[in-house]
Amino acid sequence: MRLDLRSDTVTQPTPAMRESMALAATGDDVYGEDPSVNALEERVAALLNKDAAILCTSGTQSNLLALLSQCQRGEEYLVGEEYHTYRYEAGGAAVLGGIVPQTVSVQTDGTLDLEQLASKVKPADPHFPITRLLSLENTHTGKVMPPAFIAAASAFVNQHNLRLHLDGARLFNAHVQSGQSLTAMTAPFHSVSVCFSKGLGAPIGSMLVADSETINKARRWRKMLGGGMRQAGIVAAALDYALDHHVQRLADDHQCAQHLASALQAAIEKQQIQGVTVEPAVTNMVYVQFAQPVLATRVSEYCRQQGILVPNSPRMRLVTHLDVTSAYIDFIVEHFIHAIIAEP
Repeated sequence: MRLDLRSDTVTQPTPAMRESMALAATGDDVYGEDPSVNALEERVAALLNKDAAILCTSGTQSNLLALLSQCQRGEEYLVGEEYHTYRYEAGGAAVLGGIVPQTVSVQTDGTLDLEQLASKVKPADPHFPITRLLSLENTHTGKVMPPAFIAAASAFVNQHNLRLHLDGARLFNAHVQSGQSLTAMTAPFHSVSVCFSKGLGAPIGSMLVADSETINKARRWRKMLGGGMRQAGIVAAALDYALDHHVQRLADDHQCAQHLASALQAAIEKQQIQGVTVEPAVTNMVYVQFAQPVLATRVSEYCRQQGILVPNSPRMRLVTHLDVTSAYIDFIVEHFIHAIIAEP
């Protein structure tokens, strides 16, 4: 048995998803002739109430296409310094697009300080890059972005004549947890990236949705970046299957994460483990903070020996997904306890 809590990207396609992929109608998507891709792009655009959508190989690619299609060289985007579009995408916007990232600190609830953002918007002066876009993230560290902040951010970009992009890698988690409609959650954004290879369980694929002009630009950039795929209907079929069968089940992942956080907290309160604090789970992520990094290393190594994969980090992220069910939670917690109380 192997339990992998490092990320929800490790999910395996289910047998039914594999079957749908095998049976997919295909064509050449670069020519715009793949019927499965065309239908999926229309479906996702309608789902988020945008003009158009484009299938991308990854969330990194869809975020990059959004930035390249809405910012020019020498322009900048505002972004949280812990957001994925800045920290975990290899500087693609700067390297490939000449787009300058202007970072601000991220608050504990995943939002940004709008007054701090306002101080970063550049005046019309040839010394400075032109501020063009604000990039947000929902969810961030498993937390759902508050609707009031989204509304305030929308007013902010309108005031400063900026574009607004959403990295919605786990947008469906936010949708299921909050009960907000997808259209309401994405209405203020000019562009939205949605990933299907995380909690939704597809083996590959993200979508970028936006207005038609932005998607047309994104399609050219995708080709330039080598992201044009041919018989991509087999990928589209997996995404379609995920939309049909894997959205509402995300609630199971959230409950599993909450169970895990509660069980670890109970062990702390019973003094079964020490030197550890646990953040409450909102969606499918549990964050465990270790007082000493060596303790995190011990837990990671011990759990690996038991077939449980967790990251080696003082702030350890544990992610639940369709391959980690609630039946395993007590087993996982038991080995956490054993690892912590074991002699070093």
